[in-house]
This record gives sequence, structure tokens and C-alpha cells, in this order.
Amino acid sequence: MSKKKKQTLKKKSGKNSSFNKKTLISKILQLFNEEPGRSLNYRQLSSLLLIKDSETKRLINSCLMELSQQGDLIEIHRGKFKLKSQGAYITGRVDLTARGSAYIVSDEIEKDVFVASKNLNHALHHDLVKVYVYALKRRNHVEGEVVEIVKRHREVFVGVVEISNHFAFLVPERNQLPHDIFIPLDKLNDAKQGQKAIAKIIEWPERQKNPIGEIVDVLGMPGENEVEMHSILAEYGLPYEFPEKVLEAAEIIPDEISKEEIGKRRDFRDTTTFTIDPFDAKDFDDALSYKKLENGNIEVGIHIADVTHYVRPNTILEKEAYSRATSIYLVDRVVPMLPERLSNVICSLRPNEEKLVFSAVFELDAKAHVVNQWFGKAIINSDRRFSYEEAQEVIETGEGDLKDEILTLHNLAKKLRSKRFQSGSIAFERSEVKFELDDQARPVGVYLKENKESNQLIEEFMLLANKKVAMFIGKPDGKKTVKTFVYRIHDEPNKEKLGAFSFFIKRFGYQVQTQSPKKIAESMNQLLLDVRGKNEQTVVETLAIRTMAKAIYSTKNIGHYGLAFDYYSHFTSPIRRYPDMMVHRMLEHYLEGGNSYSQDEYEDMCKHTSDMEQLAVNAERASIKFKQVEFMKDNVGEVFDGVISGVTQWGLYIELIANKCEGMVPVRTLTDDYYEYDEAEFALIAERSKKRYTMGDEVKIRVVSANLTKKQLDFEMVSE
Repeated sequence: MSKKKKQTLKKKSGKNSSFNKKTLISKILQLFNEEPGRSLNYRQLSSLLLIKDSETKRLINSCLMELSQQGDLIEIHRGKFKLKSQGAYITGRVDLTARGSAYIVSDEIEKDVFVASKNLNHALHHDLVKVYVYALKRRNHVEGEVVEIVKRHREVFVGVVEISNHFAFLVPERNQLPHDIFIPLDKLNDAKQGQKAIAKIIEWPERQKNPIGEIVDVLGMPGENEVEMHSILAEYGLPYEFPEKVLEAAEIIPDEISKEEIGKRRDFRDTTTFTIDPFDAKDFDDALSYKKLENGNIEVGIHIADVTHYVRPNTILEKEAYSRATSIYLVDRVVPMLPERLSNVICSLRPNEEKLVFSAVFELDAKAHVVNQWFGKAIINSDRRFSYEEAQEVIETGEGDLKDEILTLHNLAKKLRSKRFQSGSIAFERSEVKFELDDQARPVGVYLKENKESNQLIEEFMLLANKKVAMFIGKPDGKKTVKTFVYRIHDEPNKEKLGAFSFFIKRFGYQVQTQSPKKIAESMNQLLLDVRGKNEQTVVETLAIRTMAKAIYSTKNIGHYGLAFDYYSHFTSPIRRYPDMMVHRMLEHYLEGGNSYSQDEYEDMCKHTSDMEQLAVNAERASIKFKQVEFMKDNVGEVFDGVISGVTQWGLYIELIANKCEGMVPVRTLTDDYYEYDEAEFALIAERSKKRYTMGDEVKIRVVSANLTKKQLDFEMVSE
């Protein structure tokens, strides 16, 4: 309401005005009509109408209830009313901005709904909320007000405890929460000054800025490895330990296999079988069997741990696995989806032990064409456990255990790989940064994990199984109706992002053909080959991946663009991925002639598992960042060569050539000129000199600080 309108209203009402009910209703409606989007309670109306006596205030309350019953007003909160108009209610997720306002993202409305910070009513980032959308459009956007928090995205927050004589606060890390959490002293639960802890919000009074909470777990002092790893997990709402009842449920599962169960399964115990995994792996969830047939073809069995045989529906183990949805791979540990008794012992396909598996078995000819296939439950006994390094040595030297089997499978895998790329599969094979850790989990070295031929051997057969399982259920053949299934889908690249990427790489002399999906894939593969070993490799690879859509789980199959598969699923890692467990259950059900599952129910499950996967990826990246900072903390003051790996309006991200550690040069430290961010050019450009800093540029920097608590490396430019 404008100041002029308020003054006019005050003159009309007068300081000593008295109202009868009819007059009061008229005045109340006048106020609401002047600002149709505004919500008011009786106190605010009393103030606007200059009413001070309690009797008339009570009459306002009565008028509000009457107007609500008549349909003139709606009660959006208890005691808070708004003019009923053409507005509507929607449900959506809060996308909080840096300024404290938010946009509500909802499938129920085309445009995102703007909500001012004063109208968020304590809603936080990613909360699921009910919003009243105003009928009027303001400043070319739709506005609304949060009227109900349907579900909190998170209920616990990580931060540092600050204690005074009479109260305490938890100061949240990063941007989890815009306000400190007030902690009564009797809710500290032994937390001490300066410790990292986890707090849960227990109350947030309507007119109070700070929520009230209690400490639910004390992590320890900032900077300690165990504290920081647990802090990272808690920051993303991820677990770092199993509830006692879940561990107890795992302990009572018998590891003996009955003769009755063996009798139901195809027996591969006498067929040569082996696993190939990282040297430090303990959860072996896939094995390959090899058998040469009389016709000269090769029967390859892709045997996957039969997790769902042990983890039954509606059990505490099942609910915990679904809740976690994935194992999490931090730098110094694995946080498993299943308790270790299952993941590392009962289900793990350890050598010289009989194990229950769900298998995809293929007969391949000399050209790696699939001649026959079979899916079903089986039992195996692995003859040998190879590390990737051991299998690679057999491939390179032609000597070693099971050399004939490994070399033949390697040859078939190369043919499968070649056909895949000919069909348009894109070779995204970014080198992974790995750390050498001492016995205290401190980083003493950094290296890049290479994707060698032994990795590719396993990868191709896992891709084959995942593709063929998805085709078996999802591809109509004229004889069956398509049943609900869980797919791993990957959409085509966004045209705008692809155009920006194509424009950017031209400065390095590269190009991407964008005429068709196949041309994009072919030219993208050539680009990734051309940049290998160049200084701009990391930048180009990073931007290429950002250009692509994210792969997710869905019951609505659109194919997998990156792999060039029309049908693709995840069948091969049920120890560490819940969607694979879903696929196992569905495949078993359909093999037994079962009816189609509910698509809506499984689509919700796909959404949950996709969301949890992204949280796990974020946590993994945060743990890498922490170890990078820890590795560099003894190098403060030293000068390094680097490549600009990212450009934002607040600074330049620099990746060091020597060790791949990444830090930032804040734009405020570039004092030689005033720099503006050019989003289209991925550059900071100087106003006077026109000097440019853009992605891929080689620079020389000095390490200014290494902040373990913030997981942040700060650099400054060094003059040439």
C-alpha cells in the first residue's frame, strides 16, 4: 500500500472513529482490495485502521471470520487472511537465492513463482511447500506466498557451536541455513565451544528470526579428518553409520546355501569364473564366467550378486537400503548402502566361495554378435580374484593365470566397444584424481587414475548386460505389452549449451558438428581425442560434460544418448545401487509371468534414487576438495603454474598443472583494473585495458591460504 493511500485512509477513519460491524466490514474489504496480494491479521488491520480499543479489535476478528465464511476472504494461515481472487494454490520446491528471496519450482505452473523473503514464512532451500499464487503479475513475474511447509528438505544442520553464559548458537556451515540456530543450554548435549556438531530444529516461532534447536550429535573439533568426513556426510543429509537394529538384522542372516535353493538355480560352479576389481575393493558384485562351445562360440556369463535374495521387501534392511539408495565413495572410505556383513561377506562374490547370483548369459560369435541369451538365478564359485592391474598385466604380456580366458574376453570387449562408438557412443573418460593416504588418512601424494584395457573389458560386458536386460523387458516384439521398468536415461544435449560450447572451443582451434545427434557424437569423440594431453584438456572435457544432460533413473524410457543405446538400465551393481535392486526384483517378477508394476510408484522411487545419487556425488566432490586443501596447506606462499578451469563473476578457478588441485583467485584481488564477467565468453574482461582471463588460459599463481574448515584454497595472480 502506498504512503499516500495510507494517509488518505487515516484521514477517512479518523483517530477517534468508531465502527459498527457493517462499516468495519466495508473498511476491511477496502484495505484488502487496495493490495489484493497482501495477507493481513486482525492486529495489522487494527494498526492500519488506527483502532486501539480491544472491543473493536475483537469485532475485527469477528468480521474476518464472517468474510471468510461468505467467501470474500480466505484464511491462508491461522488468523491470517487474504482477498479471495483468481489466485491458486500450488505445491513446489523452494529454490532460495543469495538475497534471501526464492523461486518456487513446480510442475503445476509454467513459470517459477517468485516469493519475497518476508513471505517465505521460514521455508528453506529445497523444502516442499504449498504456495498461494497471487492473481496479479508484478514486474513480469508471478508472485506468491508460502502458506504451508509440506516437507522439510532437511531437518538437521552442521555447524560450529558458540556458547555464551546464558545461551548458545549453532552457526551453520556454507549456505545451509540463512540464520544461526538458537540452542538452549540444556539442549547442548555436552557440545563444547568451537566444536562441530549437528543440530535439529525443534521449533521456529512465527515471529522469531532464529529457529530453536537441539544438538543431536557432536562431531568434534574442526580440521580433524574423521570430524570433517562426518561433517561432509551430515551436510548433505547422508548417513555415516548404521542404526543398531539394521546391523542386528544383517547379523542374523544365514550365510549357508541350502540344497533346495541350489536346486532352483542354474549351476555355474564348474564353469571358469573370475572377478576383476580395484585392488582395495571388498564388495565384489560382478563376476564373468567363460565357456568355449562346440560351435566355436563363447558363452559369457555376467553374474551379479543376488542381493534381493537376502534383502527382502518391507524389512528393516530393505527400508535402510532404499533410504540410502547408494553407497558413497569418499576419498578415505566407502559408506556402504548395505551393512558390511552383506556387502563385503554374504553377497560379495569372493573367490573359492559358493555364491548366489542373478545372471545374464550370452553366446557370442567371433564378431561379438549376441547369438543367444538367458536371464535367471544361478550359483557360482569364483576361481580367481584379479585386480585391474593384474588383469592388465595378462593383457599386455599374454601371460598369467587364465590368460586364454582373459585374452579372448578382451578381444570380444574391443569389438563390442568399437561397435558402440560406431553407433554414436561418446567416450567420456575423464581421469579421476586419487590421493595416496598415510595411516592417518593424510594425503601424501596425488595421482590420476587411468582407464586401461582391463577396466574397459569389465565395462563392456557390464554395458552389454545392462542394455540387454532393458531390451528384454522394454522392447516391444509384437507379442507382449511393455511393462513398467526402471531405465537409466540420458537426454540429448541442450542446444543453447551446445552452441555456447561450440563457440568457446573455436578459440582453441576445435569444432563440434551440430547437424544431428550422430554428428555431435562423432565430432565430440574426435574432440576428446584431440585434446588429450593438451593444457586445455581438463577445461574442454569439463565443459563438454556440462553441455550434456544428467543421466537419471526413470520408468519413462527415452534411451541413453551418451551411450547411444535405445534401451539401458542398471542391473550390475546391486550391492551399491538401489535401482539395480529394483531392476532385479522386476526382472525376477516378469520372468515368472508377473503383471506389470505401478508406473507411478516406481517413478517416485526413481526420483528418490536419482536425488540421492546426486547428493552422494556432491559429498564425494566435497571430500576431494577437503583433501586437496589438506595436501596444499604446507605450500602456502609457493608459486605454481595453473590453468583457468572456471570463471564466475566473483573470481577465477585455477587448476594446478602439477597436482590437479583447484583454488580460486577472487576478483577483488585483481587490482590492476576493474573486471567484468562476460558469461558468453566464459571470461573476466578488464574495463580499461581489455585484458581477458578466460577458461583454458595458462597462469601463474601463489597460494595465499588453505582453509580446511571452509575446504577452500585461495590463490593470487603472480605477474609474469
